Amino acid sequence: MTQAAVRAHTNIALIKYWGKRDEALFLPTNSSLSLTLEKLYTDTLVRFDDSLSQDHFILNGQPQAEKETQKISRFLDRFRKEAGITTFAHVESINHVPTAAGLASSASAFAALAGAANIASGLNLDLKTLSTYARQGSGSATRSIYGGFVEWNKGTSSDDSCAIPVDDADWDIGMLVVAVNRSEKKISSRVGMKQTIETSPYYPSWVETAETDIQAIKEAIKERNFERMGEIAEHSAMKMHASMLAAQPPIIYFEPASMKAIQIAHQLRDQGIPCYVTMDAGPNVKVLCRLSQAEQIKNAFKEHFSEEQLMITGPGQGIRQLTNEEYRANNWSLN
Repeated sequence: MTQAAVRAHTNIALIKYWGKRDEALFLPTNSSLSLTLEKLYTDTLVRFDDSLSQDHFILNGQPQAEKETQKISRFLDRFRKEAGITTFAHVESINHVPTAAGLASSASAFAALAGAANIASGLNLDLKTLSTYARQGSGSATRSIYGGFVEWNKGTSSDDSCAIPVDDADWDIGMLVVAVNRSEKKISSRVGMKQTIETSPYYPSWVETAETDIQAIKEAIKERNFERMGEIAEHSAMKMHASMLAAQPPIIYFEPASMKAIQIAHQLRDQGIPCYVTMDAGPNVKVLCRLSQAEQIKNAFKEHFSEEQLMITGPGQGIRQLTNEEYRANNWSLN
């Protein structure tokens, strides 16, 4: 019996991933770039146990149904095959992120699962290779292997579609997460991507400009030009949502409160406080800002949002192994 526990932080894409050119291997249509976040993360324990007759999956303290467990089993099979083992596994995962609410819970979930399975199986893959495994659970999990700013190079095949660390983001970078709605979204990312690719006339242009955007934002990060980086990130998000709005039928993740959050950020910019919005497949808004100004920005949002809806976070680190004591201590209420 071997086990390992790993923590992975979620990430928010600044240059978005939206669409697959290969659905089986999770190969994206364009490269993307993200910021890993400190406050949102998943802790996962994987135990390969010879006494088990099937895989078991417990999420947030609740045993999961066969459908969800099979998804985890298929993911673990990649590690079992490579390691030459057939042992079933007990998997516990605790999401310190609302699941399926557009806050990238799948990114931290599958990065943590990949990290724990990597150690528990004895494979001990390097991080670059591990990111290609994580990608096959959730595309955005590729980027959660590393901390700070991370690029997901679309690559030419499954072997080189992987994460590349860009910058550790230790230069006054922060984000205000505005949780407009923590409920599970009605249209999943998988369904939304497919529908956009198949029906939106704007989608090809979005993919084409994404390649230019990623080079531009990497240059802005290298120069530590916060304003330029924010402008590129906000434009990327709006272009992605424009392609969704042009799908048939249209895919609309915006809610009235989403628009209010965007309006507040724009008003703050007009007042000379640089902050820029981004949104994934969900109504929640993330405001990219200088960490030193995050409290000031949060106070402006408090006029329309509750304290519980607002969270300031700095950059997060890459995956790391937890001791058994760390894992149990942090997730004591679910054990």
